[in-house]
Amino acid sequence: MGKLWAVPAAIALLAAAGGGYYLYQSRVEVERQSTLYGNVDIRDVSLAFRVSGRLASVLVDEGDSVQPGQILARLDAEPLRNSLNAALANEAALAARNALMHKGNRSEDIEQARSRLEAAKAAVAQTESDYKRQRDLVPAGGSSQQLLETARSLRDQAIAQRDAAQQQLKELTVGFRPEEIAESDAQLKQARASAASAKLALKDANLQAPSAGIILTRAVEAGSMVQAGTPAFNLSLRHPVWVRAYVTESQLGRFASGSKVQVSTDSHPDKTYHGVVGFVSPTAEFTPKSVETADLRTSLVYRIRVVVSDADASLNQGMPVILRLVP
Repeated sequence: MGKLWAVPAAIALLAAAGGGYYLYQSRVEVERQSTLYGNVDIRDVSLAFRVSGRLASVLVDEGDSVQPGQILARLDAEPLRNSLNAALANEAALAARNALMHKGNRSEDIEQARSRLEAAKAAVAQTESDYKRQRDLVPAGGSSQQLLETARSLRDQAIAQRDAAQQQLKELTVGFRPEEIAESDAQLKQARASAASAKLALKDANLQAPSAGIILTRAVEAGSMVQAGTPAFNLSLRHPVWVRAYVTESQLGRFASGSKVQVSTDSHPDKTYHGVVGFVSPTAEFTPKSVETADLRTSLVYRIRVVVSDADASLNQGMPVILRLVP
């Protein structure tokens, strides 16, 4: 009778063991599907002056931490300051002339021109009278031919001066032509643009950090001449810090955009960072060589990017990390 009870008990024990193993394997599979391995991806930027000049001072070195807006190096600003002063002076002169054109000529200037014209007319009348008198005296021997020619020359000069005064009065009365005003407007606009460019060039004599980071390389020395666009520093940006990882098709649903994950490293396994999946590539690709294993060489995966919200200096470029979905 005891043997008959032993068989069902053994079967029940095996069934329980099998069920336990199944649950264990299920938990292992869930854990595997919820875990990824990736690498820290920190962007870096090459910094250069936008203007050329002699480098006056270098304020940072390789390995230094910098903050947004911090000055990294300075150019000799004296030539740029002189250019700005010249541009401002030219702008002021053209602005004054432009204002005159728009307001028109002063009544005082017009009255002075009218007075000069009246004086010129009087001079014409006087020289014309002198010429006629000399012309009448020559046949009777009362004057010489030379005096007649001199009188004629003085009359002609007076007529020319009268015509010039008359034209000047006309121009002052009518004012400037629309084309002249438009040309003055364009010249003033160009002068203002040149002054703005000179101001910007003077500001660009200071090379500033665009964001917080660490100086990776320094390629300039004080006293040297630098050309615009020539790299001076390479800056590793501290924000944002990303993690690049790859998921299989079966994991796409778990690691959708917006999913929260925990990030840990082998160097600090007890420290956990927090991140959010910010990007999932819509295109499948073969497993990159940097992460492929023997059984994944032909696997198609999708690249994802995780933005780490509380990154610190412990996360370095290329560092391997472990990603786990937040339950």
